[in-house]
Amino acid sequence: MAVCSAYTTQSLNSTCSISTPAKTHLGFHQKQVVFYRRSSKRGGSGSSSGPCVITCSAGDSQTVVIGLAADSGCGKSTFMRRLTSVFGGAAEPPKGGNPDSNTLISDMTTVICLDDYHSLDRTGRKEKGVTALDPRANDFDLMYEQVKAIKSGVAVDKPIYNHVTGLLDPPELIKPPKILVIEGLHPMFDERVRDLLDFSIYLDISNEVKFAWKIQRDMAERGHSLESIKASIEARKPDFDAYIDPQKKYADAVIEVLPTQLIPGDNEGKVLRVRLIMKEGVKHFSPVYLFDEGSTISWIPCGRKLTCSYPGIKFHYGPDTYFGNEVSILEMDGQFDRLDELIYVESHLSNISTKFYGEVTQQMLKHADFPGSNNGTGLFQTIVGLKIRDLYEQITSSKTAAPLEATKA
Repeated sequence: MAVCSAYTTQSLNSTCSISTPAKTHLGFHQKQVVFYRRSSKRGGSGSSSGPCVITCSAGDSQTVVIGLAADSGCGKSTFMRRLTSVFGGAAEPPKGGNPDSNTLISDMTTVICLDDYHSLDRTGRKEKGVTALDPRANDFDLMYEQVKAIKSGVAVDKPIYNHVTGLLDPPELIKPPKILVIEGLHPMFDERVRDLLDFSIYLDISNEVKFAWKIQRDMAERGHSLESIKASIEARKPDFDAYIDPQKKYADAVIEVLPTQLIPGDNEGKVLRVRLIMKEGVKHFSPVYLFDEGSTISWIPCGRKLTCSYPGIKFHYGPDTYFGNEVSILEMDGQFDRLDELIYVESHLSNISTKFYGEVTQQMLKHADFPGSNNGTGLFQTIVGLKIRDLYEQITSSKTAAPLEATKA
């Protein structure tokens, strides 16, 4: 549905011309339809009034906007790959654009990184003594205006933050997709941006797991010392606690990653307890449940149909409250030995929004090499991806039905 703004009202006895796309000061691309009232020669000399200018967006329908919040190194990229795979096509940078672009485009989705709305480059942040997590280092006004424009079907020239150089690069053109995913540190920080989201997810990695992951990555792969890793985490923690972590109370779904309870005193972060926290009463979203909706259930599925080596697998499901909201929580502790046996677990889950029996298992096998594919992080990311597909289909079908109902009325 095109979005139009009419600037004056004129007679319907008019001619029409369509101008070339115009660009606004905020980087929007619009088209104008200009109506000119025909001059009248009655009663004297011809006269004509000014044109009626109607500015319309170029999009055919409103874009569905998904927000994904998490700290750095918490699995946002992996989640995006799983999500875009559900909708089909590989997510790739814009063709012919900046090779350091953070944007990913697939058949139906466009993923933009909110780091692109940094108002300060790396040097600027260092001079002012602020981190990228600090709201003062980000342009929320531009973020809001451009996300709002894309949601309305208007293309924008989005800035690019270059993670290689730490500089702000020239902008890139972002055309309205069917689904826009905004991922980064602050998708739910600004109330105006938050209100544009059709669905929101928060990846909540506990401090213990985050520390274990960072040690594995930075010590093994980058040669960092344990002391430098601790210092890096501690330096970010105050801003993370102040500006990033509070956003989870606004999320429609939270994937919480915790240390396992199956191994007493475990601190390696290799076996994980993962909880999918789903808010009740969200439009177009029905929480997943295990066996019986609304009941409280503990389930150890290991046995003849599911191979489980030490320490095994345990599921839990039940109602709860989260920041004052009614939620349903599905929990998995442990990891799968054989992904092809996941279909046994899948068959006991309901409201997973699959198109066919075994779709969750198929998606997990398809991306078996992704991080978390043998535990609850991969399972719940996949399920949330399928739920977002269902949400998108419900939203688009309701928009299609609305004009039809209006004509009947």
